[in-house]
Amino acid sequence: MIGIPVQPDQGQARDWAVQELSRREYQDARPGLIERAFRWFLDALGQASFGGAPPTLGLVIIVILVALVVAYAIRRSGGLHRTARLRANEVLPTTGTTAADHRAAADRHAQAQEWDQAVVEQFRAVARELEEQVLLSPQPGRIALEVARDGGAARPDLRAGLLTAAQAFDEVSYGHLAVGRGAYLAVRELDGQLQTRAAAR
Repeated sequence: MIGIPVQPDQGQARDWAVQELSRREYQDARPGLIERAFRWFLDALGQASFGGAPPTLGLVIIVILVALVVAYAIRRSGGLHRTARLRANEVLPTTGTTAADHRAAADRHAQAQEWDQAVVEQFRAVARELEEQVLLSPQPGRIALEVARDGGAARPDLRAGLLTAAQAFDEVSYGHLAVGRGAYLAVRELDGQLQTRAAAR
């Protein structure tokens, strides 16, 4: 039996076309965003070079395209503020300090009942102690969870305590949350365990 040709109306024809073009083989064959932008750039550059336009127009187009690519890359990476935030919340400063320096700072904050800063400095003492015991290699930009991960790999017996201390550090540094005396005492105890095991070895 021969089918009767279907004469779709305008809406049906549009729907059928959309369905057909949305098939995987068409989408796979479609050039990506970067490829389409590159083709547009070449077309625009060709028109600027051979269409009687001033020679500086091609340079302007190049500058605009580069600026767009850079802006897109910055946006995809989380923006400039993300880099600044990460740098601001590095565990250890770039200047040379010792674990004893950070312990002394933590003690001063604790005496003033500034528990947030006491936790931060006490965790820095832990991180620096791990470096001084050569359990961690000095690494600029290391964040708290990296200290817990790498320190826990070197000292599995302290892994849980390191993770808890890193979370307290992040709550203060990233979340700007208030922690109490208990959090400080927990990090201080962890630091004591680290020193005790080092002395025993």
